[in-house]
Order: sequence, then structure tokens, then C-alpha cells
Amino acid sequence: MGSDDANTILRMASLATPMALRVAVTLGLPDRLRRPADVDRLAEDLGVAPVPLGLLLGHLASLGFFERTAAGYRTTEYGENLCGDSLTTVLLDLNTAGGRAELAFTELLHSVTTGRAGYDRRYGRDFWSDLAAHPPLRESFDRQMAHRLRDGVRQLAAGYDWGRFATIVDVGGGPGTVLAGILAAHPAIRGRLVDLDVTAAAATFAEHGLEERASVLEGSFFDPLPAGADAYLLVDILHDWDDEHAHRILARCVEAAAPDGRIVVVEPVGGRHAGTDMDLAMLVIFGGRERRVEEFEALAADHGLVLESVTDAGRTVLEFRIV
Repeated sequence: MGSDDANTILRMASLATPMALRVAVTLGLPDRLRRPADVDRLAEDLGVAPVPLGLLLGHLASLGFFERTAAGYRTTEYGENLCGDSLTTVLLDLNTAGGRAELAFTELLHSVTTGRAGYDRRYGRDFWSDLAAHPPLRESFDRQMAHRLRDGVRQLAAGYDWGRFATIVDVGGGPGTVLAGILAAHPAIRGRLVDLDVTAAAATFAEHGLEERASVLEGSFFDPLPAGADAYLLVDILHDWDDEHAHRILARCVEAAAPDGRIVVVEPVGGRHAGTDMDLAMLVIFGGRERRVEEFEALAADHGLVLESVTDAGRTVLEFRIV
């Protein structure tokens, strides 16, 4: 192996840049430095040591996120991508659920060796217990999910035949971003959102003029679900759980569904919309993976479910019918 190859590998493996970006976002540097600031003054304002702060800014300036001016460092046009409230900043901020979760990658060896989540090993409790114990983490996770889904909701609502269903129960649907988009695009559908109390309370159907067709139920998808709906929607739910818990969630959906009901799963399916990096993220955070279509079929078969269709609507939509 030549020295160029070795250097390339070392740069790929270096934790300096990914951690520097996370620390910069956590400290709010991209937003603060939209106007130039002297490092000493900035360090005083932030309550951090000036010399290390200068090292951090110097490294990120070498990558084009900041630039040094006569008045101090300032954020570049490229660095503007790290400003504001976006999916990028929510995932990079070490004080959010997403930023905290990614640090579980330091336990990847444990996860590969045992098949278990590294998150539990790092923090002493699983991801969901951690959110329950820290309300700000739960709030940041809900924001993360809203950001992830918002851009694709219109395509998802238009790219699949939701209009066949008179009633949809969105199981674990967060603040209702997806369900609201579907109801807005299909005026004949009525929907019900099920999620934990704090998340369910943040649902904003009234803001979209949907309060007459949408209702909210506080609860867990491990508990009995509202019965008799035509479709039970699971958006980015099953990939957060191992097979044992995924079976429990599917069992609740089948138990509640109408005799000719459908279970509709929307996820970044392995080999389709999911990258290999997401497989590793699911492993270290949840002890799982992005299941492939055939793995979903096998999982669903134990509940008398048959795969009816696979639709690309920006996200992969798997429709299962009860037999």
C-alpha cells in the first residue's frame, strides 16, 4: 500500500472532523459567527477556553466552514449549512437525541461482537428509556423525525393509493406530520394518531384545518390500539426495534385491524432506500438493522400477513394484508 493510500485511509478514519463539526454546532458557532468575532471575546461569551476554541475554529476553517478575517472568524457560505434549525443541526448537536445517539458508534466493536446495541453500554439504559428520562431529548427526537419526514410527505401522500382507506391509524406517528399530509391530500380519509403523551400532545392537526378528521390518542404501540380501522400505518417504527419487539408491534396492529385491513410499513428498506451506514447506525443504537423486503415478509408471515405490494413513493411503502 502506497503512502497516498495510507494517508487517505487515515483521513477517512480520523474522528477529528466529525467531532469538530458536532462540537461547533453544539456550541452554536455557525450562527454566532455569521458576524465576525474575536476568539477571546467569543470564548468569554461561551464560557470556554480560548486556545482550544481557536484550535477548533482553525481546523474547521481549513475545511471551509469558517474563514479568518481582520475582525475574527466568521461563517462562510458553506458553513451556513450548519446554521439554524434543520435536520443537519439536530443530528449534529451533542445535546439532542440524534447527536447523543451517534456517539454510540464508539461501542461498535461491542455491537459487532455481541449483536447488541452499543447505546445501552455507553449510557446505561436503552435509547427509549433515555428519552423517557430526559424530556429535552424526547423533544429533540420529535423535531428530528419531523425534519426527516417533512420534505418527503407530499411525495409519500401522492405516490401511494391511500384513498382506498376510509380510516387510518398512524401508530407511533410522532406529532402527526405524515398523517396530516395524507389527510390533506385525501379529503375523504379520517385518521387517528397514537403516540406517547408528550409527543401526542404536540400534534398540530388544528393548524392544518384537519381537527374534524383527525384525533389523537395517548398510548404505546405495545398496548391495544384503536380497533376497526382500514389501515394501520407504521412509519420508521419497526427498524427501531429488534425482531422480538417488532413482532409485538405487528401483533397489536393485526389484533386491532378490520378483517380486510392492511398494515402499511414505510421505512428505508435495506437494499432500496437504506444505505449501509444506516445498517450500522441501527445496530449500535437499537441492536437492529434496516430489514430487507424478504425479512419483512418473514417477520409479517408469523402474524398471518402477506405482502401485497412494494411501492416507491420517495420512501419504500410495504403493504401487507391479513389472510
